[in-house]
Amino acid sequence: MKLTRESIRHDTSWKGYRLPQYDIDAARDNTQKAPTWLHFGAGNLFRAFPAVLAQRLLTAGLSDTGVICCDGYDEELIDRCYRACDQLSLVITLYSNGTINKEVVASVAESLKLSEDMARLQEIFLSPSLQMVSFTLTEKGYTIQDETHAFLPDYAHDREQGPADCRSFYGKLAALCLLRCRAGLPPLALVSMDNCSDNGARLERAMRHMFNPWKRSGAITEQEHTYLLKQNTFPLSMIDKITPHPDPRIAEKLAEDGVENVQPFTTQKGTCAAIYVNSESPHYLLIEDAFPNGRPPFEQCGVIVTRRDIVEKSALMKVSTCMNPMDTALAVFGCMLGYTQISAEMKDPELVTLITRLSEQEAMPMVADPGVIDPVAFLHEVLGERYPNPFLQDSPQRIATDTSRKIPLRFGTTLYAYYNSMLPAHRATKLVYIPLVLAGWLRYLVGVDDRGEPFTLSPDPHLEDVRALMGAPKLGDEVPESQLYPLLADRYYFGVNLFEIGVGETVVRMFNELNKGPRAIRETLRRYCGAQEKSDWIL
Repeated sequence: MKLTRESIRHDTSWKGYRLPQYDIDAARDNTQKAPTWLHFGAGNLFRAFPAVLAQRLLTAGLSDTGVICCDGYDEELIDRCYRACDQLSLVITLYSNGTINKEVVASVAESLKLSEDMARLQEIFLSPSLQMVSFTLTEKGYTIQDETHAFLPDYAHDREQGPADCRSFYGKLAALCLLRCRAGLPPLALVSMDNCSDNGARLERAMRHMFNPWKRSGAITEQEHTYLLKQNTFPLSMIDKITPHPDPRIAEKLAEDGVENVQPFTTQKGTCAAIYVNSESPHYLLIEDAFPNGRPPFEQCGVIVTRRDIVEKSALMKVSTCMNPMDTALAVFGCMLGYTQISAEMKDPELVTLITRLSEQEAMPMVADPGVIDPVAFLHEVLGERYPNPFLQDSPQRIATDTSRKIPLRFGTTLYAYYNSMLPAHRATKLVYIPLVLAGWLRYLVGVDDRGEPFTLSPDPHLEDVRALMGAPKLGDEVPESQLYPLLADRYYFGVNLFEIGVGETVVRMFNELNKGPRAIRETLRRYCGAQEKSDWIL
């Protein structure tokens, strides 16, 4: 069983797999002639969620076009996950009761490489039918400046040289939008679907950093500048679907079915991938209703298309309260305690107490109810069903990737809300569990686990910079506040000055407790999170 269009048409061995129930060739022809949806970022989340959403629209007859995907960071994925499989993907849904759903997704009509397929991208942007361009770039994909606020070299080049010969991703994207503008075509919705708060605003800011210097230099006119930043829209979204690295156990099951070439692989850039993706069943997607050239009927497939303020509240609820901060807590402590599965961590009473109190007692008071998703029910689902799912083999090592860029988004907003609160009960100096997680990240950066053995830190673009900024302490060192002050006061890494907020001293003290020696992490967790009654959140 080879994952190709010819095979799924004629090979009866695909029994047990949900196959596309529409004319794939017709959908691809329609997409080639009149594309409506282009997506940048060809990773696992895209295949597990937006591509499946496009398939639902095709199956229901709500659309006659698929989605075109393009990657500009890890183009090896295009060859090995898309073109090698006739643009098909296997999407495996893992339910908490052990049920496995296997589906062949054929909604991706084309897969492109940013470095090679600019001519085709220009054709797509010059199509009047194009309605939206979406993105899953990860949180670090919106970083175009370093910690000194200097622009990264390719972005600096594009800002200075203009749209003619762009090198950076946002420079090329800006040039494509300008091409559409000068052709007199309707503006677009540029929709970030990344798992971070204010994702649309971050995308808009990156584009503004391109267009503003172009206007100042005369490369674009005032009218073009208005079109690009005011008529094009940058809707906010909130997306949620746990999509771990490909699970080798799933590869074994698929191989038993007879599917070929299912073994996971790692690209030269370090991306873990396979011809299949495995993910959980629960999922959420809210998008601000701001589509100047129309949009697919997403709401017919469960997407909440709503006002900007509702999306903002929903994203803040997830990113800063009910999930992402707990992700980071389980990631850094899980790596240091030797865990390789999130579900296994949910059997650790101290870790469960840590994340429950972090979210319920400290983050929840600062969140507003968005009205369309109940924060308490959402948190209950995460703690009681999603994290403990033993069939969803997500790992703390995967989640610990790029933590330096996640910390300010996941904790900075809540800490700043405490700083601004006028209520005595909301004094940041009273916080325990948020500072403990931040101290845990510093202890993680020491690179030694709780047994005193070195372990491999997950990839992070600022790893060495942060370790140098904290003075590279060793296990057992008693680190003075003055040594950690440059890092803990840095808004780039925490979103706030932790000493100004009132938690810097607490983080220093807790770090030294965690860093005393072997077993100090477990002892510290027991001190703050031990001997607790079983949480009502856990089913």
